[in-house]
Amino acid sequence: MNHSIHSADRATHLKIVVVALVAGITVAALGISARVGADYSQTAHVVKATKQITVTSSETSTVR
Repeated sequence: MNHSIHSADRATHLKIVVVALVAGITVAALGISARVGADYSQTAHVVKATKQITVTSSETSTVR
């Protein structure tokens, strides 16, 4: 058994790549199936410009 990735042989590297690929495909498939099954309705909200206002926030304390 190889305890280091540096001393691992070609078959061990191939196993790691295959496991990572299968895990990635599984996560992607679960994400797609969760998104397709949901009924999300997207609506656009229009915000019209009115008169100009100024918003300020000053929470700094003055030390003298």
